[in-house]
Amino acid sequence: MKTVSLSGSLRENVGSKDAKHLRLEARVPGVIYGNGQNIHFHVKETELNKLVFTPDVNFVGIDLDGKEYKAIFKEIQFHPVTDRITHFDLLAITEDKIIDIALPVRLTGNSPGVLNGGKLRQNYRKLKVKALAKDLPEFIELDIAELKIGMSIRLGEIEIPNVTLVGDMRDVAVSVKTSRNAVADELEAADAAGAEGATEGAEGAAEEASAE
Repeated sequence: MKTVSLSGSLRENVGSKDAKHLRLEARVPGVIYGNGQNIHFHVKETELNKLVFTPDVNFVGIDLDGKEYKAIFKEIQFHPVTDRITHFDLLAITEDKIIDIALPVRLTGNSPGVLNGGKLRQNYRKLKVKALAKDLPEFIELDIAELKIGMSIRLGEIEIPNVTLVGDMRDVAVSVKTSRNAVADELEAADAAGAEGATEGAEGAAEEASAE
């Protein structure tokens, strides 16, 4: 997984009044947890938005007054009306610590079921996993090239080296369901196959009659 850089400054004062003042200056207060102490800081809102409003999931390499920390987002709070970020928490990580995180799911390949008129259903846009930081991929790739109508990929069928999926392994991650168009296509294919068989039978009978 990639690490994206972010820079910030330590907060001299902690409290709602100071946090409100920071927001007026387009700064967002945050806290880093997980390294034995809680570190309060603030960052530029525009820089933070680039990391939050994206489908990608990355580590955050944050520089606070010259000291580097590696972390992941733990919680993000938004304004109920404007949707601006009002506060966020980071969780400091180390290479020997198991991390719980939700990774985006990306589909690859062309499903023959979809090409035949079936409807693709992706039930998970993200999947929760557990792994060491060094083993975490940027996303979970699911190949749907073999999925015909009525077929699916369940969580228990997804294998990622050194990564454990969290959830009910019977849950369907992605599937191809039938549709009216798909049913019509199948009937047309069956009719065509039947007609072809009838034609071949008639031709065979004609050849036999001619031979006699």
